[in-house]
Amino acid sequence: MRYLGKRGNSEEEEEEEEEGEIGVEVEGFMQRDLTDLHEHLDDITCPECGGKSLVRDYERAEITCTECGLVISDKILDPGPEWRAFDNDQRDKRSRAGAPVTLTIHDKGLSTMIDWRDKDSYGKSLTSKKRAQIYRLRKWQRRIRVSDASERNLAFALSELERMASQIGLSRNIREASALLYRKAVESQLIRGRSIESMTGAALYAACRKYNVPLTLDEVAGVSRANKKEIARSYRFISNELTIRVLPTDPINYVPRLITKLDLDGTVQRKSVEIIKFASSEGLTSGRGPTGVAAAAVYIASVLLERKRTQRDIANAAGVTEVTVRNRYKELLEKLNLEICL
Repeated sequence: MRYLGKRGNSEEEEEEEEEGEIGVEVEGFMQRDLTDLHEHLDDITCPECGGKSLVRDYERAEITCTECGLVISDKILDPGPEWRAFDNDQRDKRSRAGAPVTLTIHDKGLSTMIDWRDKDSYGKSLTSKKRAQIYRLRKWQRRIRVSDASERNLAFALSELERMASQIGLSRNIREASALLYRKAVESQLIRGRSIESMTGAALYAACRKYNVPLTLDEVAGVSRANKKEIARSYRFISNELTIRVLPTDPINYVPRLITKLDLDGTVQRKSVEIIKFASSEGLTSGRGPTGVAAAAVYIASVLLERKRTQRDIANAAGVTEVTVRNRYKELLEKLNLEICL
């Protein structure tokens, strides 16, 4: 730093004292345990400027302040793997860790799996003696993974949940949520005296309701081995016992599905959502099925925008009857004060 005037001895002494204090502070800071520094980076301030914007640079193995540029610590430890990968194939081949923990498997995926291929780690085929030994190990491994009746129940139920979710095409978070609900029901001893099929269907439907996934009981019953009545009874039971609080299904959630099935564009979808919002403000959606309201709104929007679909096509896409679409359609027209020429 350059100065234009000559400074006094007192100013020089004060500056030397400040630099000495900063040097001692930085030296003490550098002598901290690197593990503690790594874990509590958010609680540390820069000794130079007092800023808290610190970043880890693993390429240079340094911790740097972004405000003043001070290198606070060097030679930090990289918690990542020791190898490098330039694409997904290399990452999969070099990775030595297993799959993440999941609730959709009865042992959460933590047990050992013996592969069905009779090959060693180099890819070579096993001898006949080794194949017989691996066969026995594989058989006993399958047996000891499921030790008691509760684990057998859980294994069968979670496989049933996975089958139903795969047929419907649900996302991973819905599968995890439904598996968690079923586990809670098992821990609360709610399964006794009820069929596994109906309880798994109820858990799947409850998870969809909880996360606003537009799925009807008819669709769950279509892929389940239990009928709609049993699933509805089990759903009401676990909702009361586990205190699952879900809001009534919003008809807007069903609009994108209907638009996709009927091959309509985004303008019809936006108009349908506007109609449903107006109907909700007028109290027309309370006490009525959300699929029927959504189907009627899509029908009105398609007619208004001259992209008309028949009531039968819309009813088939929504899974309701034509009478339901017609009744909801007439109710909406009365409140909207619209005249539609069919």
